[in-house]
Amino acid sequence: MNNENVFLPGAVIFDMDGLMFDTENLTIPIWEPAGNLFGYKITRDIVMKVIGISNKRSREVMLEEFGVDFPYEKVHAEFRRLVNKEIEENGLPKKPGLDFLLDKLYAANIPFGLATSSSKATAERNLEKAGIIDKFSAITCGDEVENGKPAPDIFLLAAQRLGFAPSECVGLEDSPAGLKGLHAAGIRSIFIKDVIDPPQEVLDTVWRKCNDLSEVAGLLGL
Repeated sequence: MNNENVFLPGAVIFDMDGLMFDTENLTIPIWEPAGNLFGYKITRDIVMKVIGISNKRSREVMLEEFGVDFPYEKVHAEFRRLVNKEIEENGLPKKPGLDFLLDKLYAANIPFGLATSSSKATAERNLEKAGIIDKFSAITCGDEVENGKPAPDIFLLAAQRLGFAPSECVGLEDSPAGLKGLHAAGIRSIFIKDVIDPPQEVLDTVWRKCNDLSEVAGLLGL
C-alpha cells in the first residue's frame, strides 16, 4: 500500500457501472424478470457474483449456478432489452461528484479514459446519454480484451491508449474484480463503494478510499 498523501497522475482510468453511473442499483433487480421469462429464478445473491466482471465470465458463473442447459444468451438478451428500456424511459443516473471530478481533471489537462467490462456499444451509448463522451481521451471495453477483470488486461490497454505507464496512472473502481485488476496492472487504485464490500485482502491493495467521486480531486492535488 502506497503511503503518499497526494499523487498527481499522468492519467486517470475510470470504471463505468457503479462508479460513474448508478447502474448496479438500476440493473440488479432486472435480472429477475429476465430469468423468470425462461423459468429461472435469478436472485440478488447470484447477481452479486457477476458485478464488475466480463460477459464471458458472467456466463460461466450463471452456468455454474444453473447448469449447462441454462440459456444464458437468451436471458442476457432479455436483460439488456429491459435495461435499455429503463434507461430510455428514465435516464441514466450519474454518481455524486462525477461532473465535478471530470471538470477538475479537464481543467488541469489530465487525460482520462474508461476501462469497463461492458461492451463498446453500451459504453458509448451511456457516455453519450450523459453528455460526457467527448471528454474521454480513450475508451476501453470488455469486448476488446481476451481476459476481463480481475485480469489486468483492460487496465494495461487503457493506460497504453492514454499514453502513460501504469505506475503513472490512477484507477477508480467500486468492484473487487476491478480493484484486483488495477493491483495486478501496477496502477494505484481508489475505491469508491457502491453495492459490494470487498474482502479485506482486496482492500489491503487499495491506495485510497473515498465516499464519492468529488473526494478524489483532493487526493490528486486538484
